[in-house]
Amino acid sequence: MLLHEYIERISRLLDSEARLIGSDYNLQPIQLNALNFLNRANRYSNTLQGVTAYLGLTKGTVSQTLATLEAKGFIKKIPDKNDGRVVHLNVTRAGQKLLSKAMPSATVQSAWEGLEDKEQKQLIESLKQLLTTMQKINGMNGFGVCGTCRYNQKIGEKKFFCELTQENLSQKDTELLCREHQLAC
Repeated sequence: MLLHEYIERISRLLDSEARLIGSDYNLQPIQLNALNFLNRANRYSNTLQGVTAYLGLTKGTVSQTLATLEAKGFIKKIPDKNDGRVVHLNVTRAGQKLLSKAMPSATVQSAWEGLEDKEQKQLIESLKQLLTTMQKINGMNGFGVCGTCRYNQKIGEKKFFCELTQENLSQKDTELLCREHQLAC
């Protein structure tokens, strides 16, 4: 199928660029992908379980990936204030600095900017539909942006509430990825 070939080739090019960027830091593409996810994840998703589910890898592989990122000072572990069993993985300034160089790559950024606004919007919508359908077929969580979730309720100026977790959310929270995301109808 032609679609598969294009997606696979784009994926390989992204991995190649990530490998090149990561080589300066002795990081593999999967480590950069995990770091990028953690930088975009909310407090319900920035955990070992969240990274494992998002990347679709084994807990052992993800544990090794995160150990490398922590040892290099790109993430730090923070115990949850309310649940001692939960450890949050926060990206450090060094990790954010690396990501600002790596994600998106200069090649992706340049190719994207070469598209017309209409083409960009069409591509995003088509890829979003494809991803959503694939996730449903595979029974995977959507990991969408909190602000587009059916559980997200605006309760005031820059104040939000998650009906699933029964917790208040900040404006910043609503801009991050959540593993519990369910698209608003």
